[in-house]
Formats: sequence, C-alpha cells, structure tokens
Amino acid sequence: MTNNNANRQHRYVIIGAGMAGILAAIKLREAGKHNIRVYEKADRIGGTWRENTYPGLTCDVPSHSYTYSFAPNPEWSRHLPPGAEVQAYFESVVAKYNLEDIISFNEEITQCEFSDDQWRIKTSRGNSDCADFVIAATGVLHHPRIPRIEGMETFKGDIFHSARWDHSVALDNKRIAVVGTGSTGVQIVTALADRAANLCHYQRTPQWIMPVVNGVFSEEEKALFRNDPVALKGIQNDPELEANIERFSVAITEPDSAAMHEIENIVTQNLEQSISDPELREKLRPQYRAACKRLIYSENFYVAAQKSNVDILLEGVNKIEENGIRSADGTLREFDVIVLATGFEADRFMRPMTITGENGVTLEQAWSERPSAYMSVSIPDFPNFFMLNGPSGPVGNFSLIEIAEHQWHYISQLMALVENGECRKVSASQSALSKFDEARIAAAKKSIFGSGCQSWYLDAQGIPATWPWTRSQFKEAMQKPDFAAYCLG
Repeated sequence: MTNNNANRQHRYVIIGAGMAGILAAIKLREAGKHNIRVYEKADRIGGTWRENTYPGLTCDVPSHSYTYSFAPNPEWSRHLPPGAEVQAYFESVVAKYNLEDIISFNEEITQCEFSDDQWRIKTSRGNSDCADFVIAATGVLHHPRIPRIEGMETFKGDIFHSARWDHSVALDNKRIAVVGTGSTGVQIVTALADRAANLCHYQRTPQWIMPVVNGVFSEEEKALFRNDPVALKGIQNDPELEANIERFSVAITEPDSAAMHEIENIVTQNLEQSISDPELREKLRPQYRAACKRLIYSENFYVAAQKSNVDILLEGVNKIEENGIRSADGTLREFDVIVLATGFEADRFMRPMTITGENGVTLEQAWSERPSAYMSVSIPDFPNFFMLNGPSGPVGNFSLIEIAEHQWHYISQLMALVENGECRKVSASQSALSKFDEARIAAAKKSIFGSGCQSWYLDAQGIPATWPWTRSQFKEAMQKPDFAAYCLG
C-alpha cells in the first residue's frame, strides 16, 4: 500500500522533555524533520532529574556511561555524578541543540485520540494539535507513590515525599525520619547522618549494598577529555565497564550463574566486613537474593548506619501522630521532619492522560491486565505511537540513555515505513505482542527479579515487568524490527 502524501512534512509530537524526549527531538532534527513539538508538563526540562533534588541525590550509573553517545561530557566531576550535575548536563544539551523553541512548557497532554490516520491531541491549556507520530517519552519514575498512613494530616512537623523535597525546611540538628529503603532512602540517610540530631531509618526490608568508590575526576583528567576526543570516547565506551555490565545482565537472567554468585559474595562480604555490631548487622541483612530488588551502590551507607545518632528500625510504621511516628510495636518516636522515600507508581507511564487508539480502544483497556508493549515500544491498535523506556524495557542498573538510543534506532525504522510512503500507519500486531509477552513472562519468572522479593519491578500479578534477557540480546533485538510482527495500513 502506498501513501500519496509521502513527501509532505509529517508532524511529530513528543510527550515529555526528560532524557528520552530530548533524545527524540535531537534525532528527529538530525534526520531533517522540523515539524516537531515537545509537550512538557513542568516549567523546565529534565524529567526525574528536575523533580528529584533531595540531599545526597547521585546517579548510580557511571557518569560517562550516563551520557548521550553523540554528546560526551568532559566536565563530569565524579565517577557517579550528583543529581544537580546530571540536570545541568541535560540543560546544556538542550541549549547546544537549540531545542527550547520547540518545547511547550507547563502544558500537559490530557488526551490523544487516533482518527483519520492522525493523532488528535488536547492539552491542559485547552490547546489542540494534530500529529502523524506520537513519541511517548514520559519515563517510568515520575508519579510519586504516597503511602496511605493513618494520621499523616495530623503531623505538626514537616512531611514530604523525596521527589517533592521542601528546601525551605531546616534539617541541621533536627529529628528526622526517613521511610523507605530504596536507593533514594539510602542516599538521603547517608547525606543527613552528619546533620541530624537523630535520624531514624524505617525499613520495610533492608537492601543489599554493592560497595563502590565514587572517585573524583582530577582537573588534569578533565583537561585531557576536553582536548583529546579519543580519550573522551574511550572512557565513554570503557571496555572493562562494558564487560561488567554484560556480566551483570547475565547474572540477572541466570540466577544460578557464576556471575550472580560473585555478586552475592561481594555484597555479603561488604555487609559482614563493614558492620561490626552483630545485632545491627542482622537488621541490615536482607532475606532475599542480591539484585532481586534493584541493586544499590553506596560507598558509605554502612558508615552512616553505625553512627550513634542513626537508628535502623525494623518496626513498621503503624500511624503518624501530631508529634511523630507510632510503630507497629506501639512505640512513639517524635520527629521534626518525616521524609517519604517511598518510590513511584512505576506502572503509570503516560497515564493519567486519556489515550484512544483505533476502533475506540483506550489505553486503560489495552492495559487492563498489565502495561505491555511489543519490544517495549509499540502497542497493538495504537498506530504510529511509540514509547521510549516503555513497559518491559531493561531498567536493571543499566544506563537508560543507552537503552533509549537503541530503541530510537528501532523506532525510526518503523516510522520510515510511513515517511517513505509504504503505508499510512504501523503498530505491533496483537499476535506478536501475545507471543512476545508469553516468552517474556516465562523468562522473567526465572530471572533474579522473580526469585522471591517485593519490588517496583513486579506488576500487579507479581510478575517482573522488565526485559528478562541480557543486555546484548536487547541490543541485537533493537538492530532491526521484524516487520512481520507489525500491522501496516
């Protein structure tokens, strides 16, 4: 089937100006596309790096790996960069590629409906738009998970989610509670241990901690990176790091592999050798296998946990009262500040916007059982609608920038079918998604994520929602679409 309008200028709408949305805009412009609009619900770019500003915020992917392949950064200060530096990097990339003029800030898309081979779009400002292609780059971690704790509204101190940090609140010499033990909770506790009068870390479950040395790049090293593109590219594609990442992905997919046993030995030794007090050591010992939850990298959490003003609590939070938290054992501890490091609603993606595909099928209907997408990028009955870092993508301790770049390479080949006039619309077939999901779910249950812990990787049925194969298998899958898996109209 040919498209008589193949030579016209297609319209591209990108949802979100975070890491993936920025990538999509740059790649479209590089390909000579200029009819582009990015809709961003906030007042500036950055996504999760804009919204998270809590003390101790650090990227757990090495800085030169958490960088666009086409925009290396010689100025990273540390091996694991602070969050503000990551945000500044994305802002510098937006400025370098002159993207501000195509971004509509403070304008959230509320509705997308596919009609007459185009997407009809409405925004929170009451504006309308039409697009031939929609790229959903909303990210995964942007809807804070606020726990339902009795009495939260009665607390007389300051209480807020870690992704909504209130920087007007004084922290020095205060009594602080941190609820949550993910990477965010660990980073906050580490950062505030020397500042708080007393800091209580409420653990539902402890975490395995991978030791890491967060080294500083010297001025000489940064000067080398500025002046020697080969050296900069070399550290960006460090062979040793590449091998370690691949080995880690093998460990995740093969829980009984030597690679996984090596990880377990490292984190166990870290706990045993770092924590001197036997009682505290057992409080910090997880009862599940390493990497079942997203592995946490920290060089000094165990140091912070042993400070005299820090308490690691296993008692659950029963309710919040006007002066503090009452634990499940009935103990009331008084606080000035309560931080909810309780994570995000990882299954929301584009929601709550209303998205309607062909034949009136809504996203809520398509995802009634679980969020799913063929190869994590395309949903049946939603033509010319593609996701970056969508459902079942690789999110386990990998650079999501690298993942998004591979996905864009794949998506661009699908869009080319329409752009070149071979068809008017393209989306994954239901049979292809069913076959993909069947294989993915079977493999996911056997992965380390399915080995018996609660984590944000699990869907509502308790099945790991991530890519269950290796990193190299993902890269291979993204090289070229299996066009037979797609419906062309």
